[in-house]
Amino acid sequence: MQATRKTAALLERIDDGKDLLNVPTGAKIFSQGAQADAIYFIQTGEVRLTVVSAQGKEAVLATLGPGDFLGEECLVGDSLRTSTAASVKPSTVFRIEKRAMLEALHVLPGFSEEFVAALLARNVNLEEDLCDQLFNHSEQRLARVLLKLARFGQDDKPPDTKVPRLTHETLAEIVGTTPSEIGLFMNKFRMLGLIDDTGDGAITVRGRLLTDVVLQD
Repeated sequence: MQATRKTAALLERIDDGKDLLNVPTGAKIFSQGAQADAIYFIQTGEVRLTVVSAQGKEAVLATLGPGDFLGEECLVGDSLRTSTAASVKPSTVFRIEKRAMLEALHVLPGFSEEFVAALLARNVNLEEDLCDQLFNHSEQRLARVLLKLARFGQDDKPPDTKVPRLTHETLAEIVGTTPSEIGLFMNKFRMLGLIDDTGDGAITVRGRLLTDVVLQD
């Protein structure tokens, strides 16, 4: 869920109950099942949300970056964390205590509007992801995940953009398929010129071309 620059500016008006955390790679910000007592805003870096089922199976819910916030379940009663958040790379993250966040939403109308808009955008995104899982085949879902990582929407005209490389196992968890199938699709995308290896552990997403895959019937 992405916050705007306006939201970032409004965050600066929260003094009490706010801390800036330096989170090293692989460190947990919060864990599934723990008490939800704060909300977090990502300033720099990358954070991954995962969930573990009762049977012990782990799934990746989202990978978030600068401007995104997470842990908003703390605002609903006496809640527990529904997922685990851990940094993918060194990150700086604002931690806003539940009390301070609720007060800011009450006394800062502009901040409240921005936050509600972001919540609605997340709901729309979740509905799109659900429809994607129900109706689209895994090749289209992989293309859509790559475009999301590059911060593109289906109606955009995106340029070529470098994104960090994820393992086939991680992509398989996000897409809902197998690592071997991800490997086949990634090789196909390379052969078609939809993605390129950059040589530094990342890939270049050819946004305009890859969008055609997402929009296929």
